[in-house]
Amino acid sequence: MTNRATYRVLAAATALLALGAGAGCSTGGAAGADPQRVDVVAAFYPLQFLAERIGGDAVRVTNLAKPGAEPHDLELNPSQVGQVSDAELIVYLKGFQPAVDDAVAQNGGDRAFDVTSVQPLLDASAGGHNHEGEEGHAEEGNGGKDPHVWLDPTRLAGIGDQLAQRLGKADPDHAADYTARSAALRADLTTLDGEFKNGLATCQRREIVTSHAAFGYLADRYQLDQVGITGLSPDVEPSPQRLAHVIEEAKEHQATTIFFETLVSPKVAETIAGQVGAKTAVLDPIEGLAAGSDGDYLSVMRTNLRTLQTALSCS
Repeated sequence: MTNRATYRVLAAATALLALGAGAGCSTGGAAGADPQRVDVVAAFYPLQFLAERIGGDAVRVTNLAKPGAEPHDLELNPSQVGQVSDAELIVYLKGFQPAVDDAVAQNGGDRAFDVTSVQPLLDASAGGHNHEGEEGHAEEGNGGKDPHVWLDPTRLAGIGDQLAQRLGKADPDHAADYTARSAALRADLTTLDGEFKNGLATCQRREIVTSHAAFGYLADRYQLDQVGITGLSPDVEPSPQRLAHVIEEAKEHQATTIFFETLVSPKVAETIAGQVGAKTAVLDPIEGLAAGSDGDYLSVMRTNLRTLQTALSCS
């Protein structure tokens, strides 16, 4: 029996004793409950997607953000704090979810994997207009950096490669499997990147008017120009001056579509669309899946591509 397996057996025995001694204090399935798999806590959906694809059957992944919930302002309940404390690996994006940052700082130790250590973040204005003084560009707590790194498939692949290495350190017996699965995922993401490059190569317009400035990485990668109605946070109300400016830009660029998201209200996007004679459509930042969705990162990204091709009149 390996040292790791011995540890798992002891951990399981300890957990059973704790359950016997403290009935009624259960955390409702906290990480650490399965001694046969690596317990991974993912802060929100794209990181869950990576962990599940790379970990396969060797991991048990808990997503702190529930389906259908906007993850920016996630608040952790005691059970979730316990999951962070018990996890063998915590995958998070520092600066995106303050409650997760706090839990990691208090309980994460060397089990935390911050994806910004792999892919440095772009400035919030990258991939679009820099509206100095506009609200929302620095409210994430990471110095005005854009956290939505997963919307560039090539950057997500790089994070996946490093996650495979971290899983291999936590579970050396399956290190080769993690590496193989990360390579397979990289191939899928490279294919997706090619589809976006080809699909958006020739378009009548390259400006995208979005409900919040989540698409800087996608715009930067595929030579689009993002006009965000609000800044990085989707729940910031735009000022009347900001609305007037976006309407002016949308008219100037002859935008036919104003994009909104699945997890936030479309009201502001609908207001602007009415002012400029445009329609609205969903462009999903994939911060989380909608409740009941049977899609995944790859399928939602391909839906985004089709939406963009229609809105931008791509050939």
